[in-house]
Amino acid sequence: MKINLSSDWQAVLKDEIQKPYFTELMEALDIEYKTHTCYPPTELIFSAFNNCSFKDLKVVIIGQDPYHGEGEANGLSFSVNNDVKIPPSLRNIFREINTDFDSIFMPTSGNLEKWAQQGVLLLNASLTVRKDSPNSHKHLKWNLFTDAVIQAISDQKENVVFLLWGSFAQKKGSKIDRSKHYILESGHPSPMSANQGKWFGNKHFSQTNDFLKSKGIKEIDWL
Repeated sequence: MKINLSSDWQAVLKDEIQKPYFTELMEALDIEYKTHTCYPPTELIFSAFNNCSFKDLKVVIIGQDPYHGEGEANGLSFSVNNDVKIPPSLRNIFREINTDFDSIFMPTSGNLEKWAQQGVLLLNASLTVRKDSPNSHKHLKWNLFTDAVIQAISDQKENVVFLLWGSFAQKKGSKIDRSKHYILESGHPSPMSANQGKWFGNKHFSQTNDFLKSKGIKEIDWL
């Protein structure tokens, strides 16, 4: 499978994408996409990187794996294509943003490309999934690649905000250098977690902007 990864990220991850496991991963994906319906489409697998350059990266939001329903996944964590019903977790994210900024605006689209293009890396731990089978590509070792991405950001950048929602994301981000980056943690925005009081009121979006502003970095327009 061709690695459709922007040049700046290829430079950052040059050593990683030359490792044997990554070659095996690309070969396994070739077979998966030829023998099963998988998401997102091959041209969107690295969309999180291609919409958010390494140079301009300000915020990282870690998800688990892409939506596994037809036409939903677009390569960005929590995001869906235009004209797709907004999933419950993303609806709760929008609700928290509204409360956080005292707004009544509710987006009609769950496409988060606007965030990515402002410097938000919407990173899933696994970048692909088989149709109707959550976590079905976990065994392909995507985790090695995405761990390396997080480590590269931690090592090579500073003053990045990491939003770690739920135990999975918090474990995934456990090796981030907290002395040079800003970490915000809460429960996951899924209905189960949110209804237990672990999501709403975390004010992560305003806290992110307050931190960026304090460092002289342009804030994110979340609305």
